[in-house]
Amino acid sequence: MSTAAAPVRTLRTGTVLADLLPASRVRDVALVLGGAALTGLAAQLSVPVPGSPVPVSGQTFAALLVGTALGARRGFLSLALYAVVGMAGVPWFAEASSGYAMPSFGYILGMLLAATVVGALARRGADRSVLRTAGTMVLGSAIIYAVGVPYLALATGMSLGQAVATGLTPFLIGDALKAALAMGALPAAWKLVGRKG
Repeated sequence: MSTAAAPVRTLRTGTVLADLLPASRVRDVALVLGGAALTGLAAQLSVPVPGSPVPVSGQTFAALLVGTALGARRGFLSLALYAVVGMAGVPWFAEASSGYAMPSFGYILGMLLAATVVGALARRGADRSVLRTAGTMVLGSAIIYAVGVPYLALATGMSLGQAVATGLTPFLIGDALKAALAMGALPAAWKLVGRKG
């Protein structure tokens, strides 16, 4: 009597988690809509930061997860939809805000770029190990700040140093926690789907 091990599913590089669903235009539209909605819902998990016009929220974490799970193109489209609908007046930015005339709007633009970059990296396998996921999340966060902090300075008349002190420094611990969550969740998801074959 032979006891052969169950085959382990090989997941090739170039695939993101969303690609594991059956391919169709309906799937892609649903994923883009779902990514935008997830980001909008996560943005409602927000806490004001004393002395800063930028709250701590779940939208940055959602934007990075959306980009990583959906890939660059769908991640970009999800965050573009999120931004456009919010600019049009749907109150789904942090603190139930909308529009583009707010000092924190630069972070939303940064999320759009970050989702695209982390999605491209995920296609190269950057979400399949703890260390690579950590690097991907750190890079994504850095992109968000690289756009958001200068925008904050311009929108408020702050110096760049003041913008860093109010729009970056208070958020570093939270970003480290978000990266730790992603470092556990994304590689674990790949291990789980790799075992199903």
